[in-house]
Amino acid sequence: MIAALVVLAIALTAYLSVIVAVGILSSSPATPAHHSTTAHLQALYPFQSPAGLGGRGCYIGQEVLGGSFCYDPWELYRVNKVTNPNMVVAGQIGRGKSSLVKTYIWRQSAFGRRAVVIDPKGEFAPLAEQMDGTVIRLEPGSSVRLNPLDPGPAAAALPTEEVGRRQDQVLMSLAESALHRDLQPEERTAIVLARNEASRILNEPTIGDVVDILLAPPAELAASVNTTSARLAERSRDTALELRRLCEGDLKGMFDGPTTVEVDWDGPIVVLDLSALGNSGDALGLVMACAMAWLHSAIARADGVQRILLLDEAWYLLSNLALARWLRAMFKMSRQYGLSNIIVVHRMSDLEAAGGQGSESTRIAQGLLSDTETRVVYAQSDGEVADTRRLLGLTDAEAEVLPRLGRGVALWKVRQQTFIVDHRIGDHEWEIVDTDQSMRAGLEPTGHGASGAAGGGDPDRIDSGAGAVA
Repeated sequence: MIAALVVLAIALTAYLSVIVAVGILSSSPATPAHHSTTAHLQALYPFQSPAGLGGRGCYIGQEVLGGSFCYDPWELYRVNKVTNPNMVVAGQIGRGKSSLVKTYIWRQSAFGRRAVVIDPKGEFAPLAEQMDGTVIRLEPGSSVRLNPLDPGPAAAALPTEEVGRRQDQVLMSLAESALHRDLQPEERTAIVLARNEASRILNEPTIGDVVDILLAPPAELAASVNTTSARLAERSRDTALELRRLCEGDLKGMFDGPTTVEVDWDGPIVVLDLSALGNSGDALGLVMACAMAWLHSAIARADGVQRILLLDEAWYLLSNLALARWLRAMFKMSRQYGLSNIIVVHRMSDLEAAGGQGSESTRIAQGLLSDTETRVVYAQSDGEVADTRRLLGLTDAEAEVLPRLGRGVALWKVRQQTFIVDHRIGDHEWEIVDTDQSMRAGLEPTGHGASGAAGGGDPDRIDSGAGAVA
């Protein structure tokens, strides 16, 4: 008993000595703080890595701190980590934008997601072939025709008035796209009257049917708005002639008749290949407007199917006000239709370059960014960093890494979370992502990661595991 008391006394004495020592130290001058970068400081916590976005969804690659990175906008929306499923992807040529979106569509198909791609460069045909999808190649004079006034698969569930309203909107958007201005009241009225008359006569009217009525409106049609046939035709002549270009002019043979292709909208992917048109200025804009109107009738429906709409070279869409308005509508309807819109640009500043300062096009582009909570940025030149930082609200540390990102490595901003991700490509995926065959004839990929194909020895470049963002 006495021995136990002695041991307890010794323990209490030691404890009190520690308390006194701590009190003395706490009253002494503070030890200077140690400053270090996160790249060095992470060595103190060797088993720590970001939690990422969770493991549900398709695999993208490796976060540079070592964790796997998965992404699924519908799953993130379900758990309130994002408020919309839209995405913007930006990066210099050859940095891995196309590889990302192609493998992303391929991998999402395993979850039953379907994709629609507007492809101005003709790069997505191999992907569609691998997925047993549909490729529609548009070019003047071919046998392939699309009718922008097709009511589409959703028509059966819509009132007749709504189908007509959508067709009127298509015609007005096409006219505005061609004329590069807003329509006047007389022109809008003439379009509605002509489309109504064409629908009364025909089951599925075409643009040519509407043009014929615009150029020679029946007297009773003009009388319904208290005017004459001649006056109505005169007031809408510019509109009629621009729409006629799709039927008789340089764009003849693509949109001047009933749709001639069978499209499986329940299939995994539909690619609209516009590469035959090249960069043909106004013509490409008008074709894209027609194509998107036709696609809209098929994908703008709440059928419970989750879809991806990929718009490559999106800067061109934003340079045309009518197309920019259409794109804004698709972004606004994303949650209603379970639609994830993805736009691909070279630079974030492309989103503002569409119009002058304060223009409607610029305001639409800024609004699209506001409606997009997933931003993926590949390497940007030093001259683009300031604009990218301003548009995305990046921190100093995030902006500083942009010029140093290696090939296939991107900064991901998902709402308020930031990740640097090295996109990984599987052996069986190289066939669908390779856009450099002419540059690398006879060479084999040098690594399984997208960054592994880059080569080079830049010590400041951020590849997998080479850096972190504070």
